[in-house]
Amino acid sequence: MRLRFYVLILMVSILAGTKSGVADEGMWTFDNPPVKQLQEKYNFTPAAQWLDHIRLSSVRFNDGGSGSFVSPNGLVITNHHVAFGQLQKVSTAEKDYVKDGFSAKTQADELKSPDLELNVLVSMENVTARVQGAVKPGMTEKQALDARKGEQAKIQKESLDKTGLRSDVVSFYQGGEYWLYRYKKYTDVRIVFAPEQQTAFFGGDPDNFTFPRYDLDFAILRVYENGQPIQSKEYLKWNTKGAADGDLVFVSGHPGSTERGLTVAQLMLDRDLIYPTRIARYKHQLQALRAYAGRWQEQARQAADEIFGLENTVKAFTGEYNGMDKSLFDKKTKEESDLRAKVSANAEWRRQYADAWDAIAGATKKQAELFKPQQFRSISTASNLASLARQIVVYVAEIKKPDAQRLNGYHDSQLEELKFYLFSPAPIYPEFEEAMLAFSLQDSADQLGPNDPWVKAVLNGKTPAQLASEVIRGTKLTDTAVRKSLVEGGEAAVNASTDPLVVLARKVDPFFREIRKQYEDTVESVMTSASEKIAKARFAIYGKSVYPDATFTLRLAYGTVKGYPMNGTKAPPKTTFYGLYDRSTSFDNKAPFNLMPRFVERRDKIDLSTPLNFVNTADIIGGNSGSPVINRNGEFVGIIFDGNIESLTGNFVYLEESNRAVAVHSAAIIEALRKVYDAPALANELEGK
Repeated sequence: MRLRFYVLILMVSILAGTKSGVADEGMWTFDNPPVKQLQEKYNFTPAAQWLDHIRLSSVRFNDGGSGSFVSPNGLVITNHHVAFGQLQKVSTAEKDYVKDGFSAKTQADELKSPDLELNVLVSMENVTARVQGAVKPGMTEKQALDARKGEQAKIQKESLDKTGLRSDVVSFYQGGEYWLYRYKKYTDVRIVFAPEQQTAFFGGDPDNFTFPRYDLDFAILRVYENGQPIQSKEYLKWNTKGAADGDLVFVSGHPGSTERGLTVAQLMLDRDLIYPTRIARYKHQLQALRAYAGRWQEQARQAADEIFGLENTVKAFTGEYNGMDKSLFDKKTKEESDLRAKVSANAEWRRQYADAWDAIAGATKKQAELFKPQQFRSISTASNLASLARQIVVYVAEIKKPDAQRLNGYHDSQLEELKFYLFSPAPIYPEFEEAMLAFSLQDSADQLGPNDPWVKAVLNGKTPAQLASEVIRGTKLTDTAVRKSLVEGGEAAVNASTDPLVVLARKVDPFFREIRKQYEDTVESVMTSASEKIAKARFAIYGKSVYPDATFTLRLAYGTVKGYPMNGTKAPPKTTFYGLYDRSTSFDNKAPFNLMPRFVERRDKIDLSTPLNFVNTADIIGGNSGSPVINRNGEFVGIIFDGNIESLTGNFVYLEESNRAVAVHSAAIIEALRKVYDAPALANELEGK
């Protein structure tokens, strides 16, 4: 998802309007943009008004992904694969909008998304002093953890009550800073346009995380309030010319998470336990999904979103895992040693911070002991219906506690969002849920063993398939009204319920709380305190010249449109529609390289020289999907949808010579809307005509 390559000749860099020596690295927060780097390398200074415009035009898809406003009438653009889940939820056995695509001829035809929340970052406030100040001298690490969490909940509730805005306290620099992010929230979101999945994901899994690419991976939605499209004061004006080779571009989006700030001990745990275990589980789940999809066409439709997501996850995690090689650990070990040496050289820093790395190393040993029980003592890993049951059981217990003492996700400031998803009208398919719960229970039993207390208590002599069949076929939780009645009835109603899925969720709850307490007492509390020390050491030595790890918060990345060395040759900076037809022909139009009929029929109408996809050196990661690519003038020139295979180590390190972000070109979207999809009105709205 990102990539760079070394500038070979200083004169070439100067002619391109850049200076060498500064890497295009970083997922920068909007309170601390990379002003110095942009000035030094690109002679560009982002003004406060420019930054505000980009921030207020950017959109977070709360179910994962990014987007942006692209018209004054509430149009939002994102990736097809970000909108995939909502497209599937509005589809039926008779009409599959994922497979066939969708185009609303009028606003009245736009399809309401059942449970999509969009967020726009309205303001940011540094609350580090309040959160860290809640920790008093003499507190144990667990007491300190509870104090930090309690203060965060208090800040969020105060902000929500005062402003009515979604209010999240987010941690940066592994606890070095805490910020209050306030969001304008939209929940009436309607689907306007989406191409067919085959067009959006041309090349399928073989081409995923590669370049050259030929995908039209975009979808367009519209935001409503009070039954009317909103009037977007801030939106990105569309530049159909797009970005050319060597152009400076920006990416404004919501990268999900990175682990570049972890210690070597934490990375070793990733390499030796966490990644191998998770990859194996994802592969097993993918097998179960494919087996279910193989039953019949309708089952394949029901499983499509999960299969797509897991295929992507397996490939991404495998790439990240393979990237944890000797060179990565050599680099990380040197960086850590250099930082620790600087700390040791200063008596005061040594007193305050020197023990932090050893504390984390000790906590990782306990984390390793707890990891498998945490991962596999769960009924909700693969079953959405079981997850709803778990959330209801946890909700009615947590809501009785003082706000500051509740589990994250159940604070007063978070209840509206929680209920939005708990009471979603999105369809639930019992046959699918039964298959996925059976898989989850079987996988847990295989991993934990027959003598594990959780396995004994949950299965109680039954096979995973028998138990899954019993609870899914007997539950009434597919009915939104039943879920509401349990939540409104509180703990008494949930404890009295004989619904078999609720009974199962009650049975697993003590195991969840026991392992959660052990983790907080021996891992999270220690790591939070130690990580805060390391962050303070970094600030003391380097200031804020570095960016924090990704946290699904709005970030600004930058770079240039640029090809890169690949497989002994060179990848171009862009592809065109010519290449799309060539790649399809080279595979005899066989899946997953087959063209949809409309592209075959309308080939002569398309300007085949139109740029289709392009790569740039902006630093991105999962969660950036749907992020706008923006030029110096703050205009929309493309949309991020992937990274190349070399970028998969980006979770841990940014490699300038090879990482690339892959985007759909703005010209390709307009060309397709006008020439292929007969959507001139939508193209006109995007272009402001």
